[in-house]
Order: sequence, then structure tokens, then C-alpha cells
Amino acid sequence: TPHILISKKRRRLELYDAGVLLRVYRIALGHNPVADKVREGDGATPEGTFYVCTKNPESRRYHRFIGISYPNTEDAARGLRSGLIDTTQYRKLTSALERGRRPAWDTPLGGKLGIHGGGNSRDWTLGSVALTDEAIEELFEIIPYGTPVTIRP
Repeated sequence: TPHILISKKRRRLELYDAGVLLRVYRIALGHNPVADKVREGDGATPEGTFYVCTKNPESRRYHRFIGISYPNTEDAARGLRSGLIDTTQYRKLTSALERGRRPAWDTPLGGKLGIHGGGNSRDWTLGSVALTDEAIEELFEIIPYGTPVTIRP
């Protein structure tokens, strides 16, 4: 089974299968690259454990788009504690995550984050992980739904 490990500090995406490193890609991050994502519009790339929850081969804006399951359960709990989301939004998020679905992307926590093309020469995204168009084409073809994605500081 494939697994994606992203190191924000090293600006690397590593693709593993059965524990074996298959590929390494240089990445770009959100325009606030050091912080962990907390809310919509903060420009930060989230940290934690996610999974591939959607794939869009027709993404005009980003060439290809592999959506990740942000916000995860920890993000939802933090959002509830801080008052960014209410109990109904929290339940909706955690229910989708428990079923392996795409969580709601329309809460104050933000969403529509993933791995996409568009270039990796500078940090420019709204919180997603950007690759070259060639790299996202390669990754897009071999990554199935449900693939674990770990993002480290």
C-alpha cells in the first residue's frame, strides 16, 4: 500500500510503498509555510495524518488535484474548543472522516486542500502542497483513494 510523507521544513514529498521509498519530489507550500493550518485564509499548510479523499484530473487551475482529508479529527476538535466551529459542524466533519469520506470544506477551518501541480519554485499556495505539473501527473496516476498522507512540520 502506498503512503505519502511530506516534510514541510525539507520541502519534500516522499512516496513509499510497503515501506520502500519509491520517489522524492520537491514541493512548494502555502505562503505561511511554517505554521500549522488553523483557519480558512491563514495560508498555512496543515500538519497531521490525512488520507486521499478526492481526485480531480480536470483541475484547470492546478493541472491535477489530489484532495486530502483536511480538516482531520484533531483539527475539528481544536476548532470546536476554540469556538471556530460549532457542535453541528464538528459532528459533520467527524462523521465524514469516520466513513473515509471527504470532510466538509466549507467551515471556518478551511478546506479544499491537497497536492496539485502549478510549480514548486516558491511558496505560493493557499495551504496546499504544490509540485511541478510533470510530478503531479506521475503521482496522480499511482495514488489511489484512501492513501495515507502524513504532513510533518
